[in-house]
Amino acid sequence: MLLGFTVPDDLLVEIMKRDWVMPVQTHTFAWGLVRSLRAADCPVHLLSAAPVSNWPGNRQLRFRSGSFRQDGVAGQLLGFVNVLGLKHLTRFATVWRMGARTLRESRADVLLVHGVHSPFLWFGALRARRLGVRVVPVLTDPPSVVLPTDGRLVRLLRRLDRALVQMALSRCSGVIALTPALADDFAPGLPRLVMEGIFHAVPNPSTTVEEPTTAARGAREIVYAGGLSRSYGVDRLVAAFRGLPDCDLRLRVYGRGELERWIAGQAAEDPRIALPELLPREALLPRLASASVLVNPRPVGQDFVRWSFPSKLIEYLATGVPVVTTRLTGIPADYEPWLQFADSDSAAGLREAIDRVLRLPPEEGARIGRGGAAFVRGTRGPSAQGRRMRSFLAALAGSSHSERSPEVVAAAARTP
Repeated sequence: MLLGFTVPDDLLVEIMKRDWVMPVQTHTFAWGLVRSLRAADCPVHLLSAAPVSNWPGNRQLRFRSGSFRQDGVAGQLLGFVNVLGLKHLTRFATVWRMGARTLRESRADVLLVHGVHSPFLWFGALRARRLGVRVVPVLTDPPSVVLPTDGRLVRLLRRLDRALVQMALSRCSGVIALTPALADDFAPGLPRLVMEGIFHAVPNPSTTVEEPTTAARGAREIVYAGGLSRSYGVDRLVAAFRGLPDCDLRLRVYGRGELERWIAGQAAEDPRIALPELLPREALLPRLASASVLVNPRPVGQDFVRWSFPSKLIEYLATGVPVVTTRLTGIPADYEPWLQFADSDSAAGLREAIDRVLRLPPEEGARIGRGGAAFVRGTRGPSAQGRRMRSFLAALAGSSHSERSPEVVAAAARTP
């Protein structure tokens, strides 16, 4: 059973219409887990809550329970009240009531908990373990990160939640973590499988979205897709681009965030910069594939960087387009031959790296692009990642925190 935020596509569309956050990466990764497990012949049942921000970031106060089915997988939605504090309490009450019954009916022997959500982790620690079910969280982010905008009460609640998360994690059978640092810092001593992402191809990319103008199609495009915020380095990317003198270049950014109006202002000053667009994934992928360079400009000095792996790198590489990125510590070493690194995360460093890629001989750029695509499709696709997860979960059977079997140790250490 996968307990987390794996909701049907139509519900995600409704959430994005009224929420200030975009849970696209959560949604993509969650369904990637499902596809990978099924590719490894693991039956999967879903128990999910809508991934929404607290009221008033999302103005829907009550989310009701229900059932759904997508891609041949059955799931249940957990109801809750979307108010800070009550959200955790009502999600815990609902999963406590529905979860044990669903575990018995589905005959699950492993409970995967997607994310560091304390109500779900404590359901696993208190209830699922008593039913003989192994509890394995999938750590994609650090718990309860304190934001600069948080007031005193919210900061206190976040610190309390972080402590509850770490207590629950210590009672689990093992963890699947996006980066080694997540496992080291929040689940020390537990068997771990490091799995930074899953590639999933869109079978029939959409061509219904209006394409760029004829003039833009004749230009070489620098493209970024993701949150439009300073914390992701988008302002530095724009500054880097404006320092490139070539008239035949275009900058396109796809996403939503705090910098949308600022980017529109930059576009008014530099006609080579297109206005931001928000596209569904099936329409976005052809745009990525037609770019000359794809850029991940995330600054390296932020506290959370050691815990993160930007999932966009997998989708970028899969297009076969050369990729420029900053040197984030969460990027595994086997990615390095297929990435073009900026020497610094400043605008000047990004500009130099982008210019270096633009000057590559066409055959060299194509070689790097093909190699990166083959790498992620072969080693990070659902079949490969599903086999790794199945092997890891099977190795946990019969092991304990105090005495790990050789198979668990081997599974924890193995890389693709």
